[in-house]
Amino acid sequence: MLERATIDRELKALQALSPAGYFVGLHIRFTAPLLTYQTYNAAWIEHYTANAYAMRDPMTAWGFSTEGAARWSEIQIPDPFGIMGEAADFGLKYGVQIAVGPISSRTIAGSARADREFEDEEISAIADIVRRLHALAEPPEKLTTAQVEALRLIGAGDRHAAAAAKLGISESALKARLTSARQRLMARTTAEAIQRAKDARLL
Repeated sequence: MLERATIDRELKALQALSPAGYFVGLHIRFTAPLLTYQTYNAAWIEHYTANAYAMRDPMTAWGFSTEGAARWSEIQIPDPFGIMGEAADFGLKYGVQIAVGPISSRTIAGSARADREFEDEEISAIADIVRRLHALAEPPEKLTTAQVEALRLIGAGDRHAAAAAKLGISESALKARLTSARQRLMARTTAEAIQRAKDARLL
């Protein structure tokens, strides 16, 4: 669909500006992003996750405390766990942090490189990409009744045939409702659509 293709194009542009990778958490609500994309070093991602750094990361704290863009070196937030020093050891030596949107649905992104600080023009381009991603990934305010009913039944464990029978529709009609829900939620699978609908409090 158009939104997915457009998001993929924006991410490709972000990758070109992020030699050491990037992280984008779109529309963080109730501590979890609705969509996450990252291309940081796999070893760093594993280390970061294993040490539960997400809630201790000074760059994340900055992202929740302000909107805008700043180089990592400019952000003066205590780092008692030495996360940024460890990141540098994994090749993420220089970076820029971007925060967009209201605190109730904040998008936070980081972009890194190993060789030098980001230039002002690069930071501006990265911030523009993140703002566009934030707008593209805006979750719907509501789903149709038909979409909600279909997702709820499948989420409760019903197979397609059983769910269709409960709704008094054909199995193909049920699948059409699930497909439309996936498209509206920009989800690749029905399970992903169900989780995103729950995260957005649409179910």
